[in-house]
Amino acid sequence: MSDLDYPDDLLYTAEHEWVKEVGDGTVRVGITAYAQDALGDVVYVSLPTVGDTLEAGDSVGEVESTKSVSDIFAPFAGEITAVNEALDVSPEHVNSDPYGEGWMYAMRPADNEALADLLDAAAYRASLG
Repeated sequence: MSDLDYPDDLLYTAEHEWVKEVGDGTVRVGITAYAQDALGDVVYVSLPTVGDTLEAGDSVGEVESTKSVSDIFAPFAGEITAVNEALDVSPEHVNSDPYGEGWMYAMRPADNEALADLLDAAAYRASLG
């Protein structure tokens, strides 16, 4: 994979999720190109419910592929403000456009400092070895 697979304008978790600030105090969350490549063809995505309140590390859903089922984790504490309902019909967006149409959910962090603990693109790339 190239550096283009990990956009510099995103933040990342060690669990291979990306986080993007979208304004109004919310962030979008999805899985990285590395994660979707490791999973293979995504066939189903289970997402949280709008209004759910989560703690950092909570399981918020699952991604099912032709190879396995993997949990999706909350990158920090907060409230779910939106889910990508298009994935109900087209879960393949996770493979074809993980940072665009393949986003999974949006949340409002409980703490304004929550994003400070995430990895930048260079640190995430380095963590992949």
